[in-house]
Amino acid sequence: MTIDDVMTTQEAAERWGITADSIKQNCLGRVKHGFKEGEFRKSGKMWLVTHAGMVRLHGDPKK
Repeated sequence: MTIDDVMTTQEAAERWGITADSIKQNCLGRVKHGFKEGEFRKSGKMWLVTHAGMVRLHGDPKK
């Protein structure tokens, strides 16, 4: 895993064309079959997610 494999919810939202809030709700455990352990974590006030977790849940990023 490299530093490019981890991103903020805002970065992920822009790459996948979805809202940052929907990703945050997933991090908070409010989405059934959401992120698995090791695919997200909170750093200070910011949620971080992995590229692998996003691909597993939402497919490849938008071009």
